[in-house]
Amino acid sequence: QVQLVESGGGLVQAGGSLRLSCAASGRTFSSYAMGWFRQAPGKEREFVAAINWSGDITYYADSVKGRFTISRDNAKNTVALQMNSLKPEDTAVYYCAALNRWGNWDAYDYWGQGTQVTVSS
Repeated sequence: QVQLVESGGGLVQAGGSLRLSCAASGRTFSSYAMGWFRQAPGKEREFVAAINWSGDITYYADSVKGRFTISRDNAKNTVALQMNSLKPEDTAVYYCAALNRWGNWDAYDYWGQGTQVTVSS
């Protein structure tokens, strides 16, 4: 089992940056592909980014490609999401998640409690 705790959310102006962090506990963390998804009020959950177990393969939603970067440190059991050039439409609760399997971007075995990101125009 994997427990996930996100941090780093906040309020930022459009064009600004935020870095989200996810601290994981559990012996199987390094075996999981990890990802981030987000959910805005009244909208469906949306996949954002994923990274494979070793950290050398990443995948992004078209809406964030070129602006967001996902990374992981298996020695520290952490996953990060660097978000640059933020837009008001990026406003959402962001969740760190352990993917069910690579390529299945909307299926997660575990996820955290989420962290709020608000981008003002």
